[in-house]
Amino acid sequence: MVTLEEAVTARLKSHGTVFEVLVEPEDALAFNRGEEVEVEDLLAVEDVFENASRGDRSSEEDLKKAFGTTDVITIASKILKKGEIQLTAEQRKKIIENKRKQIVATIAKNAINPQTKTPHPPARIERAMEEGHVNIDPHKSVEELVKLAMKAIRPIIPIRFEEIDMAVKIPSEYAPKAYGEIAAFAQLQKEQWQNDGSWVGVVRIPAGLQEEFYNLVNKLSKGDAETKLLKR
Repeated sequence: MVTLEEAVTARLKSHGTVFEVLVEPEDALAFNRGEEVEVEDLLAVEDVFENASRGDRSSEEDLKKAFGTTDVITIASKILKKGEIQLTAEQRKKIIENKRKQIVATIAKNAINPQTKTPHPPARIERAMEEGHVNIDPHKSVEELVKLAMKAIRPIIPIRFEEIDMAVKIPSEYAPKAYGEIAAFAQLQKEQWQNDGSWVGVVRIPAGLQEEFYNLVNKLSKGDAETKLLKR
């Protein structure tokens, strides 16, 4: 449950009465967008208020008249769906900055420069977003914002989302441990254990993770593995 210091007010006016709940801002916005969030986890207090800042609770009569129930979770869900989530300037700034970082990280992980077939550094993506005047709406999901950001930066830097296939061979002395970590990191497309105990596989990863994948394989095999970028 969120603390009162972190909470903001979600407000809905219905049947001539104002109803308020105190909620964690980012989860509340996610719930409002339709994402799966447990309402009880984002409430600071399991109460419905007529005026939250004064601590004035709504009467059972008003709750039943407006919502047909006195169940706080049910009522809070309706307030979050239909009402207004009030962010302070500081909270809005914090959410925007967090989303900016997530957008840059997502693009850096999944996109490449199609001219060089290499990932763009995060700093380059961030500069392109600034040059493209990417507006980060705190009410939108990161997925939506990534699409808007990509549209804005394509005229500025050559970029596209792409997945790549990599062939990898791990020597027998490292294969049992390395197999599990590689399977957790990438999508296995093909795999085969060799008679000598070595492991050969073809994996699919976001193009922006090439360097991270090479580093992982080298660490797991102490530099003895073989890798090859495959054409798709």
